[in-house]
Amino acid sequence: MSGLKKFLSNKNTVTIICVILGIVVLYLGYQKRISDQINPITVPYARVTINPGTKITDEMVGTIEVPPAMLQGKPYTDKQLIVDKYTQTNSVIPIGSLFYEGSIVEEAQLIDNSIIGNYPDGYELYSLDVNMASTYGNSILPGNYIDIYLKAINKDSGNSKDNDKIMVGKLLQNVKVLAVNDASGNNVFENIDELSVPSQIIFALPHDYWVLLSKASYLGNYNTDIVPVPTDAGSKPDVEDVSIANETLKNWINRVTVWTADIG
Repeated sequence: MSGLKKFLSNKNTVTIICVILGIVVLYLGYQKRISDQINPITVPYARVTINPGTKITDEMVGTIEVPPAMLQGKPYTDKQLIVDKYTQTNSVIPIGSLFYEGSIVEEAQLIDNSIIGNYPDGYELYSLDVNMASTYGNSILPGNYIDIYLKAINKDSGNSKDNDKIMVGKLLQNVKVLAVNDASGNNVFENIDELSVPSQIIFALPHDYWVLLSKASYLGNYNTDIVPVPTDAGSKPDVEDVSIANETLKNWINRVTVWTADIG
């Protein structure tokens, strides 16, 4: 016992022991970090493309094992946290994609739960970012009809004299507004005693038109702006269905973009 006490009282011996223990701790910690990064974990993924405002069923969700080091952002790792939830009304979950925080919500957390189902079958919800100016001083109301105009810089048109010119034209017409919400997702007109600033106009489009407008919204290199313009369509006895107003703009958008579902 005295020998052990004498051994431990030697400063050099204690220093060596501490160094060895430190190395062991560092080694074990390093091995754990490596193991945490390379040992596969199970994560859910979309077995089909899930459109905006859609209730997610068990059949839509599969699971796959991936190394944590390959994961970016904040994906869900528990399938049960996804099933029976809804995709945001401005989010599409592509087939094969993981599910990320912010794209999945409870039914009550949808941008405006009252509009779900309040549009024709085959239509999909679209959320257009707006402000006080683009809504003409907050004068676009739910139930109004709007036309959708597109402004863009014409590049690589095939006709050099038209290159870099500004294009402005009506892209869609007879679009019915379903909701106008502020930045928190609340109905702008819910409390008329409070000044609420519009942030989103919600409407529904046939799938092909939804794809077309989505393509246009991502054309940052072409300086695109999507502009809502009020119309008097709602005052007419028979309002025509939403339709393409300019085939030239439609063809231009399709020429400079590609939809992933069309990639072979």
